[in-house]
Amino acid sequence: MIAPIERGIYLASRSPRRRELLSQIGVRFHLLLFRSRPGEDPEVDETPLEGEAPGAYVERMARAKADAGWRRMLQRNLPHAPVLAADTTVALEGRIIGKPGGREQAAEMLAALSGRTHEVLTAAALKYGDWIEAAVSRSEVRLKPLSEEEIRLYVATGECDDKAGAYAIQGRAARFVVELRGSYSGVMGLPLYETSLLLDKLRERRSPY
Repeated sequence: MIAPIERGIYLASRSPRRRELLSQIGVRFHLLLFRSRPGEDPEVDETPLEGEAPGAYVERMARAKADAGWRRMLQRNLPHAPVLAADTTVALEGRIIGKPGGREQAAEMLAALSGRTHEVLTAAALKYGDWIEAAVSRSEVRLKPLSEEEIRLYVATGECDDKAGAYAIQGRAARFVVELRGSYSGVMGLPLYETSLLLDKLRERRSPY
């Protein structure tokens, strides 16, 4: 029979932004949350490998999260359904800039991105049984030159917490964005075009479940 996408998929993510984006394109989903916070689950080590390129890193992370989500589904004896996961990172001159470890590091990240163009990469991965596919969205974002005061005030809002590159384009940081080339939804955390392609690919496959 065909993979039951129409009955809903599992979203292996805590991100409210990804929930909003999936709802935007009419995809039914159920949350499949890990017991620990992202990056703390022993099944998904988010440490970049030595010399790993940003694109390879986000794809590896998305696939690992989808795999972990599928295992959790089986462990909890939940009805079988496709598992969607995603990962986002920021790259500056080829160097991976992940999520800040604290407010001080967030300020340092924003200072490094100030007045420069950086790349935002988001990978989406979809798993169903032994089948798994991933797609990577790449976008370029240029921020205006930020003063120390602007950075301080923004960091104080807490919006930078747990965000790749220490900013949320859909939030207060939108006023800092001079130019965006690529996918707005990808920068938010779930590229809808690539996600739709993955869902279409799975619809075309036959499943043993």
